[in-house]
Amino acid sequence: MKKQLARSRSNRKFAGVIGGLSRFTGIDATILRVIFIILLIPTGFFPLVVVYGLLAFVLPNEEEAIRE
Repeated sequence: MKKQLARSRSNRKFAGVIGGLSRFTGIDATILRVIFIILLIPTGFFPLVVVYGLLAFVLPNEEEAIRE
């Protein structure tokens, strides 16, 4: 079974994007969340929030990804 990037339904705080990235990459979700927060400061908040929002809109949920 190949890995597919999808939003997590079980490991989510907001939209499940970071939980899905965690499952896809094998990196702990807490580490990815801390990296995301640290990167918000130098990027000026807006670019990362836009990317996160786009991923939340574009990525399918786990259930939808499994069905395909």
